[in-house]
Amino acid sequence: MLKIAYSEVFRYAVPEKHRFPMQKYTMIPERLLAEGTITSANFFAPKRLSEEEILTTHTAEYWYKLKTQTLSAKEARPIGFEMTPNLVDRGRHIAHATYECALYAQQYGVAMNVAGGTHHAFADHGEGFCVFNDVCIASNLLLDRGQAQKILVVDLDVHQGNGNASIMANEPRVFIFSIHGAKNYPFRKQISDLDIELENDTGDEEYLRILAQTLPRLIKDVAPDMIFYQSAVDVLATDKLGKLGLTQKGCMARDEYVLRQAKAANIPVAIVMGGGYSEDIEDVVEAHCNTFRIAQQIFFDEALRVY
Repeated sequence: MLKIAYSEVFRYAVPEKHRFPMQKYTMIPERLLAEGTITSANFFAPKRLSEEEILTTHTAEYWYKLKTQTLSAKEARPIGFEMTPNLVDRGRHIAHATYECALYAQQYGVAMNVAGGTHHAFADHGEGFCVFNDVCIASNLLLDRGQAQKILVVDLDVHQGNGNASIMANEPRVFIFSIHGAKNYPFRKQISDLDIELENDTGDEEYLRILAQTLPRLIKDVAPDMIFYQSAVDVLATDKLGKLGLTQKGCMARDEYVLRQAKAANIPVAIVMGGGYSEDIEDVVEAHCNTFRIAQQIFFDEALRVY
């Protein structure tokens, strides 16, 4: 069964002025349910990170300022949200959801977080609408608990996961792979294990060619027993922050390629949604829904077919 992490807190803990892009967190489940791709049985409500779990990845000083709401205005500004207790609580649920998705992926092959992909959060500060770094926290928990030995992060958000790269810089058991825009945020990039930078307006054909030349080799060389896939849709040509040129069809082909590679190698894959900022929220929701549709088809519908 495709297990999907979802909670109302993903949307409603966000300050009012940021609610428009956050509508996707309720629109995605609603659309998938209405069309029959999934049922309510697919969803699970994630738990909240404990303080101990947070401290596997984030510094004690940063966590203290979050829980006591004492970040200075200068420290909070790069995050982009007005800091509130509810926002911190939201981040704790999102990050634990990604960890739980990894465990479900080990059982079913794939699992998905309707939110997640907060890859701009560093150990000691947040940036880019990211408070906690969910993939890094989930990776550290898996490693610390002996639930994984080697992890590959496939980050296909249009923005480099600078927080991922920084946090995992000295962790050889986690390989960070990022394809992102060369001339996009963050303008001061960190060094991942493998960064591929794309020029503005890169389209479907070039993007998919690069992915096909790279991912199979990484799966072979890294030999991961867990993949985290950041399937952001800010690569779309319609995205107001992205600067790349992918179509809906190209974005879906990207997802299909990653998931087929993971399944063929028998590697569990936990999927987080990442960014998407098209002017028309329909573009965002449809592209994200395609990721769920493809996962359902590849891992579950095809398994039921009689050949």
